[in-house]
Amino acid sequence: MKEPQRWPREAWIPLLVGLYWLWNAPAHGFVGFVFSVLPGGLLLGSGLAMLLMPGDLRISQFTALGGVLGVIFALPAFVVIGIGHGLLLVAGSVASFVAAGLHTLQLEPHPEEVPLPDGTLGLGVQVAIDEALLATMTLTLPLPRSHDLARIAGEIESARELFQSNGWFENPASYHVEPPPVEKPTLTSRSTRSVVYEHLRFESDYEPRADEPGRDRWLSYVPNRTGHAWVLRHRGAPRPWLVCIHGYQMGRPGVDLLAFRPEWLHHGHGMNLLLPVLPLHGPRTIGRRSGDGFLAGEVLDTIHAEAQAMWDIRRLVGWLRAEGAPAVGVMGLSLGGYNAALLAELDGGLACAIPGVPATDFTRLFFRHGPPLQVRQAELHGSGEDHMDEVLQVVSPLRLPVRVPRERLAIFGGVADRLVPAEQVRDLWRHWDRPRIEWYQGAHLTFPRHRAVRALVDDTLRESGLAA
Repeated sequence: MKEPQRWPREAWIPLLVGLYWLWNAPAHGFVGFVFSVLPGGLLLGSGLAMLLMPGDLRISQFTALGGVLGVIFALPAFVVIGIGHGLLLVAGSVASFVAAGLHTLQLEPHPEEVPLPDGTLGLGVQVAIDEALLATMTLTLPLPRSHDLARIAGEIESARELFQSNGWFENPASYHVEPPPVEKPTLTSRSTRSVVYEHLRFESDYEPRADEPGRDRWLSYVPNRTGHAWVLRHRGAPRPWLVCIHGYQMGRPGVDLLAFRPEWLHHGHGMNLLLPVLPLHGPRTIGRRSGDGFLAGEVLDTIHAEAQAMWDIRRLVGWLRAEGAPAVGVMGLSLGGYNAALLAELDGGLACAIPGVPATDFTRLFFRHGPPLQVRQAELHGSGEDHMDEVLQVVSPLRLPVRVPRERLAIFGGVADRLVPAEQVRDLWRHWDRPRIEWYQGAHLTFPRHRAVRALVDDTLRESGLAA
């Protein structure tokens, strides 16, 4: 980590903007106060914390969120208190948002073998987008309650003993059972955002082994028992398929198709696309939001989710091959990148594998992004980083050897990614013996705007024979 400045200059921006928000609030009555207290409080509090607690990487997340809310909540000010005040509030909120990103760039540790961030204003904006998203996730992510932590620790210990006795730590691939292809799935024509696709449904049939901890709980998640995928295919002769795996909290057709742009991959390259829905996401959701229960502290649920993801996707790939697919490749984003990498380590018949901004280590992500109180409580109850990491290795892409040839692998990652730190992308690159990689000057959510990323994907698809 870079040496934190005792009085970082960028901290004064949200501090003063927050003061301005709150100073003017009483003059505009109760409604004005309500609209001012949230962005003003976030900006003032986080700006002050930057000064008093230099080096804390979480503070700028709430500065970025305060900047976003400031822009939104300032819009009524144009009508209520005039254009001048409204413009000042918007400008100050935008400046605070950018300051959050630049502040993070000053503090984020720089991993070896990753290019240096350029530190530009544009990169600061990209980082701030990640920061605002992290703040919302921190505030809304459902986590285990205190009385569940002892049970979770017990499940981890039972799993450790079971996995050790079965040899799955020495050979994690043997933990994953070869599944049968999907037979007779249901396909229904649908459309979203002017894109016509087919909604594929099938019975997953995945079950944890009879002696695995958390089995009964996992099977109680009824919506998760049905598998889903979005399908885009051309008429006529069989064409190559690209399996596109979505990220965390996605799994809805409008969002997934936007991420994997059919006009580029389906029409431009002439491929068929299959977009599987990961367990606990989209129509398989069991909580308030897509993805709830995945990466939320229930370690055995995360293991079963990954095992089922591999089971379901391999079944779908088997169905594509049975239907006459001449070649099948895989591409994934974020959590989907994790799954794309793991699939490339279980299926050597893939034409190519392209993990994008891939998470590769769930344990490090939990202990980095988890709320500090819950992290400390988990450690006190016996769910420490070492214990968690040991059992998760059966579903880790950093533990299995890759089976797809190196020349058909490609990875891309952001040098200033805040959701998936660059070190996780680098670790997969090293594990795969350094295949092609594109380090773009950006953060987690902004890879689509970087032409070099698209060029890497285009080249990999063409060279693997998938793209026309």
